[in-house]
Amino acid sequence: MPTPPIRQRLAEAAVALFDENGYDATTVDDIAARAGVSRSTFFRNYRSKEDAIFPDHDALLARIDARLRASTAGTAIVAITDAVRIVLAHYVEDAEVSLRRYQLVRQVPALRDREIASVARYQRLFREFVGKWLGDSPDAGLRAELMAASVVAAHNQVLRGWLRAGGSYDPSGRLDHALGYVIATFRHLEQPQDQSEQVVVAAFSRTASPQAVMAAIQQHLESRT
Repeated sequence: MPTPPIRQRLAEAAVALFDENGYDATTVDDIAARAGVSRSTFFRNYRSKEDAIFPDHDALLARIDARLRASTAGTAIVAITDAVRIVLAHYVEDAEVSLRRYQLVRQVPALRDREIASVARYQRLFREFVGKWLGDSPDAGLRAELMAASVVAAHNQVLRGWLRAGGSYDPSGRLDHALGYVIATFRHLEQPQDQSEQVVVAAFSRTASPQAVMAAIQQHLESRT
């Protein structure tokens, strides 16, 4: 059986030692020794022992960024949902590590802070993508922020449910269901409505004459040209 890459060995050693001895009592030297490498080798791979708990974060961000960049304006929402599925699949594919990490993060404030920072980076990536997609349209910044937050919230709600259940089911269907709400909310952004085809609804008193109604409509239409 081939030896796992050094980064993987360090990550597995960190998780095991945090489980056995606790986060605070575990040092970088302990992790390096358990993985069979030197302290300097540890720091060539990770900046801190917290980083070793999230070993593939940068690579995962790169995959998400690549998927988003491969889209066009007409497929932006599809690209976003695909990117979210990539993140969930990353956790599910290595369920044992994901579940152990979840337990550790719940217990260690420093790891919770690290996870919050990681989530913020994902959300910023989505926000920047949506912002570029919307361009200089009205409230583009606000809408990009709202959509990015909705996407991340949908993913995190499904992921937390799966983790709390011990990874006992396939969460992909639940993610699709959650993303359905996001898509329903923001689908109109993908196909901006032609201003010339907007429907105008007007209300008039029952006693208004046909001539008065037509005159009011005519005045409204002329004010828009």
